[in-house]
Amino acid sequence: MELTKQVYAQTKAFPSHELYGLTSQIQRAAVSIPTNIAEGAGRSTNKDLCHFLSFSIGSAYELETELSLAKEFEYISADVYEDLHLQLIEVQKMLYGLINKHQNINDGK
Repeated sequence: MELTKQVYAQTKAFPSHELYGLTSQIQRAAVSIPTNIAEGAGRSTNKDLCHFLSFSIGSAYELETELSLAKEFEYISADVYEDLHLQLIEVQKMLYGLINKHQNINDGK
């Protein structure tokens, strides 16, 4: 959720013509990461949780691409991009860890 808050703070400065374009896409991808985690956690099986965690990973990769575009368009600085990107990599690692943990539970390991 911290990453999502930081993404929102950065997108406030994006050009107004991007409001319904890249700004919206970045914000939706950022919000999708924790909301899919929450939805999966509310499901009754580990298989369902893993399914929603995989959606979160997809959103994380989508966000990674969109942040890269924002840097290329000079909507965010290289330093801001690097900070957000490092946080995003940590989120991706945590998601993969959670999936592996819960898949092992499904497999009886």
